[in-house]
Amino acid sequence: MDATEFKSKQRELWALGNFGDMAVFTTPVAGHLVRFAGVSHAHSVLDVGTGTGVVAITARRLGARTTGLDLTPELLAQAIQGSSHLGYDDIAWHEGDAEALPFPDASFDVVLSQFGHMFAPRPEVAIAEMLRVLKPGGMIAFATWPGEQLIGRQFSTNARYVPPPPGVPSPVLWGDVGTVRQRLGDNVKSIHTERGIMGIPALHPKQMRALLEAKAGPFARAVEVLSQEPARLAEWRREMDELIDEYLADNIVRHEYLLTRAVKV
Repeated sequence: MDATEFKSKQRELWALGNFGDMAVFTTPVAGHLVRFAGVSHAHSVLDVGTGTGVVAITARRLGARTTGLDLTPELLAQAIQGSSHLGYDDIAWHEGDAEALPFPDASFDVVLSQFGHMFAPRPEVAIAEMLRVLKPGGMIAFATWPGEQLIGRQFSTNARYVPPPPGVPSPVLWGDVGTVRQRLGDNVKSIHTERGIMGIPALHPKQMRALLEAKAGPFARAVEVLSQEPARLAEWRREMDELIDEYLADNIVRHEYLLTRAVKV
């Protein structure tokens, strides 16, 4: 499968269900990321893989001149609706590809991504594009899922049951600090990382797993594929429930995310 076909399938994947119902749980992460990046009213900001727009809207609320880009039209429609409801009709929304950003060199003071660019099939291309459109001295910052934490482990479990196309690196490699430093290379300085905790209310592991199946594309697709093999689907669900149970306490599923920031040289 070439990159174009992969992206087409990714677009379909994230259109499954209604991810906006899941994105609400990433809203505090968006606040953390924007603060971590030092966004202010003086900045022009690009949010790559904006999804339903929680990071772009957060940056706009601080007065930044904000642009959001995503591959999936259905998610952008939710972002546009949400921002318009808040009175932020001046956010520039673009349907586009993280590997081919439709902006001139050195267009933005800050380039952000919250769990978005990590799904690009060619990490080196995506990060090169994000740095290309960033001004020298500008800040790049992103949130990713560590492989040893809940979401990373769930993606790895998914890959065992529904293998990804050959040659496409796991998105959870973006949650490894050593890999991130290698991918950023000599193009940046002052790399800093920080972790935070995201919480999702749940009365039982099955409740969160059902939410993922209904609202989050990769898990909805896994159920779709495995529905032809009921025994394997039941085993997948058992594994997912056991993973979630490890992180469930006081009716909240708590798991860590990784923030990275760096300054373009």
